[in-house]
Amino acid sequence: MLQILSLTALLAGSLVHAAPASTLTDRGVNFNWGGEKVRGVNIGGWLVLEPFITPSIFESHSSPENPVVDEWTLCEKLGQQACADTLKPHWDNFVSLNDFWKIKNAGFNVVRIPVGYWSYVAPWGPYAQGAAPYLDAAIDWARITGLKVVIDLHGAPKSQNGFDHSGHKASAPTWGDADSLSYTHAALRIIEQKYAVPSMQDVVVAIQPLNEPFLQKLDLNMVRQFYRDAFYNLREISDTPALFHDGFYDPEWMNGFLTPQDNGAQGVIVDHHEYQIFDSGLLTMSVDQHVNLMCDSVQRWAVSDKWTIVGEWSGAITDCAKHLNGFNSGSRTEGTFPGSYYIGSCAGKSGRVDSWSPEWKDSIRRYIEVQLDAYEAKANGWVFWNFKTEGSAGEWDLFQLLDGGVFPQPLDNRKFGRACKY
Repeated sequence: MLQILSLTALLAGSLVHAAPASTLTDRGVNFNWGGEKVRGVNIGGWLVLEPFITPSIFESHSSPENPVVDEWTLCEKLGQQACADTLKPHWDNFVSLNDFWKIKNAGFNVVRIPVGYWSYVAPWGPYAQGAAPYLDAAIDWARITGLKVVIDLHGAPKSQNGFDHSGHKASAPTWGDADSLSYTHAALRIIEQKYAVPSMQDVVVAIQPLNEPFLQKLDLNMVRQFYRDAFYNLREISDTPALFHDGFYDPEWMNGFLTPQDNGAQGVIVDHHEYQIFDSGLLTMSVDQHVNLMCDSVQRWAVSDKWTIVGEWSGAITDCAKHLNGFNSGSRTEGTFPGSYYIGSCAGKSGRVDSWSPEWKDSIRRYIEVQLDAYEAKANGWVFWNFKTEGSAGEWDLFQLLDGGVFPQPLDNRKFGRACKY
């Protein structure tokens, strides 16, 4: 059953202590981190909403004068109970055991599952609860199919990045004060006490305490201390690895941090996210230029002293997917996003994969292939974003890409050869 903490209990239990090594279980997770490559896919847009993944939820509840832009504004508009009633059919139907079988049968070995803090502690604000039991279902499906699970705290109190996929879109993140840190640690404690225990280590192979803290807008020292505290809190429970996002800086900023030379820390993985579309200059590039940039850029950031995975990436070389930049925010490609300029038409470059031309399918496949090669050569693997959408964002939709012959099958099949000289 879902546990909800009162604020009093939350604050009382938020102290952080490093666990002595003798309290840790000797059993490790059932995944060979550092030896076996991660070949994963994200189960995004399910337990934390995103407008471009499930546009119908946002469009059906929006009006011109009162748009729904994130999970916060959806529940604010509907009220908590009506919001829960609206989300339940989505939670029930968006993901299934059959989806997990499709992922497994395509050669994948890991799913990364985003969750929101509000599913585990009583939230301030309008969020509806009820999503937590669905993570249990997903873990059951993973156990049945032989997939491994990374649990990712995708939405933190007051937003760690200001993006809609944190649950609450804002001009700047306000996560990082004492209250939000306490709530974050409390949610993680509930998650870890249930899923980081030895009886779950056959399936749950890492916990990610925070997705995409926006370091350019946060205090780096605060984030570093949060990571350290989160790591040692996890070590009070088990040796389940901790996955830490690089905050959109090159991962080397964490070199020397939480390593065996740093107080004996072990089982730390760095998560890097790679997208080449959220800048107008990148969107002017040709397919050849995107391919070459990938070969070069991975050399720059693959310099971590820890295991490193690319926990999010996609087939997109445009930002044409509807609502990708935020609900009704337009695109940089067509110059409809604020502050952008016209680069070209989105016609034929988004939408369903089965509507693409053979030439565009080949372009996206080339970009996918070079990323697969780069991430396996220079990192410890990858996790594609996303497993599916409602259909209008094909370059982000693994299932459409597989069905359309754009995502390689088997995963090591190459239509275009190896582009990088490594």
